[in-house]
Amino acid sequence: MARNLITDIKGISVGHAADAKLGSGTTVVLFGKPVVASVDVRGGGPGTRETALLDPAQTVEGIDAIVLSGGSAFGLDAASGVQAYLREQGRGFRIRDAVVPIVPAAIMFDLLNGGDKKWGRFPPYRELGYAAVKSAGADFALGSAGAGLGATTATLKGGVGSASAKTKGGVTVGALVVVNAVGTTTVGDGPHFWAAPFEQDGEFGGRGFPKTLSKSDLAIRAKGGPGENTTIAVIATDAKLTKAQCNRLAVMAQDGVARAIYPVHTPLDGDVVFSAATGAKALRDPHYGLAELGMVAANVMARAIARGVYEATALPFPKALPSWRDKFG
Repeated sequence: MARNLITDIKGISVGHAADAKLGSGTTVVLFGKPVVASVDVRGGGPGTRETALLDPAQTVEGIDAIVLSGGSAFGLDAASGVQAYLREQGRGFRIRDAVVPIVPAAIMFDLLNGGDKKWGRFPPYRELGYAAVKSAGADFALGSAGAGLGATTATLKGGVGSASAKTKGGVTVGALVVVNAVGTTTVGDGPHFWAAPFEQDGEFGGRGFPKTLSKSDLAIRAKGGPGENTTIAVIATDAKLTKAQCNRLAVMAQDGVARAIYPVHTPLDGDVVFSAATGAKALRDPHYGLAELGMVAANVMARAIARGVYEATALPFPKALPSWRDKFG
């Protein structure tokens, strides 16, 4: 793919904003026009906004942007900043003279990563959301950028990852993910990513998968406590899908999260996958075509997660977790 990013799908752009002192930030996936979308929530402690309307039974058919943010529940304010920008552009769901931008969001916990969280009366995420969407474009940073700045895993620094691929029928699939998992993305204490079987062109180091797995490799390695974790993601496609098909795509893309993080979907995580379809290409078959699309989506999601950790840099705070490159070169 041209960039190996979610922005390989025409009509999608991504923007980041972060505060190095805060140790946190926001990432926005912006759509050129309203898109069909849905969501699948698997973690035991999610933090979300506007996810109820993504149910296939609900009225609103199109959304304008998706926000992924640090800051725990405070980070949900980022969506208000994105709404403010979109309202200035005249975008949103119209009810006579009223225009309401539709901006679902999910957050992850990074409040204990060493950054200065004493922000005063109001948290900074509304302004970070506005800055992120205003900067959205086709090219964007991976690793410790935007919402990935403060992200960690059980053993290594986390971050923002992205990847893309095409189905045999020429439909494009892209993922963007913020990796802040309670578990690990690498096997045991070594450099090998759980997602290694799906790697393309050495995109996260080309180390491959271990020939054998020991009992130690399969033992749990976990960080923190309740609420300190979460992997939040967007899977997008240029296929024409219904809201129900979009929901199925999100469900299947969660398999990619499970291929790349161990353990996953725990009571301590808030794992959320949004799905979005721009509608440019019809599926050749509504059932087999969707099955293939979901299969590719899961693989792309796994690759994006590994890339997020591979590209990350450690936070400059005492006792900060090392990055993959710090530890394995």
